[in-house]
Amino acid sequence: MKKIILLGDSTRQAYDEYVRTKLDGTAEVLFPKENCQFSLYLFRHLHDWKNSGNWGDDADAVHWNAGLWDALHLLGQETLTDPDYYAQTIRRIDGRIRMLFPRAKVVFATNTPGIDARYGADFFRRNREIEEYNRRALEALADTDTVIDDLYAAAAGCPEEYYIDAVHLYTPEGRSLLGDAVLRSICPRIGIEKQADGSWKERR
Repeated sequence: MKKIILLGDSTRQAYDEYVRTKLDGTAEVLFPKENCQFSLYLFRHLHDWKNSGNWGDDADAVHWNAGLWDALHLLGQETLTDPDYYAQTIRRIDGRIRMLFPRAKVVFATNTPGIDARYGADFFRRNREIEEYNRRALEALADTDTVIDDLYAAAAGCPEEYYIDAVHLYTPEGRSLLGDAVLRSICPRIGIEKQADGSWKERR
């Protein structure tokens, strides 16, 4: 059975159980119980989650995202993580994943858009800045073989009803939108194919 690890912030928490359910009996899908938060927090705790979860080093794929916490404005101040530092940390995370899971296909997911108008003055993100953080991440990973799962594009333009607030796609429609995109980005690269009935099965 294939082994897939999902890492990331509340975006990942929208689809992790969806992906696990869709791959039940085909792949073991593992992820931290907690929100992975900032890019630096993910970098710091990745080996802890691996060890506490007994994930081993034989994952076939690691799918990850980080950035929405980094791009956050609090109390009218600048984003919580400087874009240059964010880009450096993204590169370090990519290297850490490869060290801990040497046989895994690595997939980075871009940060999803929010609904600018739903934020308040003291806690907000702006899509133009999310796009900039995504661009910086892709530049940081440009000379690697990391696969890019463009979740920003997948979610852009979806109905606002898919969101429960300014940022979380936690409705059934939002979860399936993101989850299906994640499945499409991972499964064909590790020998899992979508069947005529919509299920995903390992290629024989």
